[in-house]
Amino acid sequence: MFTTLFRKMFGSANDRYIKGLGSTIAQINALEGTISALTDEELRKKTEEFRERLQQGATLDSLLVEAFAVVREASKRTLGMRHFDVQLKGGIILHRGLITEMKTGEGKTLVATLPVYLNALEGKGVHVVTVNDYLAKRESEWMGAIYKFLGLTVDCIVHELDDREKKKKKKCDV
Repeated sequence: MFTTLFRKMFGSANDRYIKGLGSTIAQINALEGTISALTDEELRKKTEEFRERLQQGATLDSLLVEAFAVVREASKRTLGMRHFDVQLKGGIILHRGLITEMKTGEGKTLVATLPVYLNALEGKGVHVVTVNDYLAKRESEWMGAIYKFLGLTVDCIVHELDDREKKKKKKCDV
């Protein structure tokens, strides 16, 4: 009974965690006007800038707010899709290595672009895994437009490839 009352008053640990992301979401949203004012070329140059900052000792977490704002803008320009706040939250959760549950139609594919871009900045390669080759091809082309716009290399690994082809494709950013 006490646990139920406590949960109703303060929310579950998960509820409190999600609520705690609000300040980060506000920071990302605050950059929207500045980032949207950039030209396509200035937006692309953000990738180089982020990589340089990482080489100078910045962390992925310190770049998260600005990188997510850049991906949101690139998505608007390339796909006509703008990440909603709930999708930004999902992206933060994925970046932190946690699991986020989303229903069909809530934009899981778009959510993934945020942490994928951020983590690809390190140059170690990011692999997005899906359930079949059809989805792998479709998503790499569809969401790949965002990554390519921002200057990342993108490819798709499917079952019919030989080892040499797979090895070559694994060298891409995404």
